[in-house]
Amino acid sequence: MKSARALLLAASLCLAVAALVPVTASAQTYPAKPVTLICPFPPGGATDAIARIIQESMSQSLGQQVVIENIGGAGGMIAAAKAARAAPDGYTILIHQVALAAGVTMYNNLSFDAVKDFAPIGLINTAASTWAARPDLPPKDVKELIAWMKTPGQNIKVAHPGVGSFGHLAGVLVAQEIGVKVVQVPYRGAGPALNDLLAGQVDLSSQSAVQSAPLIKAGKLKAYAIIGRNKFAGLPDLPTMGQVGYKKLVIDFWHMLLAPTGTPQPIVDRLNAALRHAMADARVKKTFADGGMDPFPDAQMTPEAAATLLKSEIKLWGDVIRANNITAQ
Repeated sequence: MKSARALLLAASLCLAVAALVPVTASAQTYPAKPVTLICPFPPGGATDAIARIIQESMSQSLGQQVVIENIGGAGGMIAAAKAARAAPDGYTILIHQVALAAGVTMYNNLSFDAVKDFAPIGLINTAASTWAARPDLPPKDVKELIAWMKTPGQNIKVAHPGVGSFGHLAGVLVAQEIGVKVVQVPYRGAGPALNDLLAGQVDLSSQSAVQSAPLIKAGKLKAYAIIGRNKFAGLPDLPTMGQVGYKKLVIDFWHMLLAPTGTPQPIVDRLNAALRHAMADARVKKTFADGGMDPFPDAQMTPEAAATLLKSEIKLWGDVIRANNITAQ
């Protein structure tokens, strides 16, 4: 009887070890083929641009090509759903941004859970925005602007590139924190919104700092503050909204990499190392600096930091969306 029990125990141990072998082997040989990086928006946008900036350097680090697959639709939720359902083997990863956190509240009946169904790989970058205005708006600085916005009877038109976009949500949050009512004017993209701002058809808009800076310096736009954690080097005279007393407006447009939940930790670590390699690349650093984008500090490029940021952003934008009754269209 004793020998039978011993044999059963030995057999059980062998099965347990055998079950671990495929995972260990796959982690040791990873990657053995190209890695697909899903981008949740069409080519030409900010998220697609970030993916392409880090693509070459990550490919070099991994020893396999990183292939970008653009899957647009539903504010980035279609791509996120596909990535969440992918095999957790490290061969399908996702780049996403603020829209992922906002979509959790804005879209009903999502087929995935943004926290439970993803294993964050690491944070990539942030990018500041300007609180910009038509060139003939009367206020001279941000304090005058806030007073103007609070003047009874003002019909303030705020342009944005689409419901659920960072430009939309940032504009909503600014109005909410200042305590004013505005008319949100949606456009099909940042370009048309900017064109009408330049033409004076709308009053204000949250605009990418790097895109708006040349127009501001040329006097074609006005700008009153930076919507972001840090001042923008290209417009050093502009304060942040946080510096003028609006601490909830210390917000950034960010990007991160994610893998499906269940991806073995050694593979997540390998992908994180490839991301760090890209962010340390001189070419990548210069491209980011020229584009007014700030890489996350090395200490914050961990999977844990990415998970913490995603959870906090889901709460932040969930509160904003519920308070303002924003729904996906």
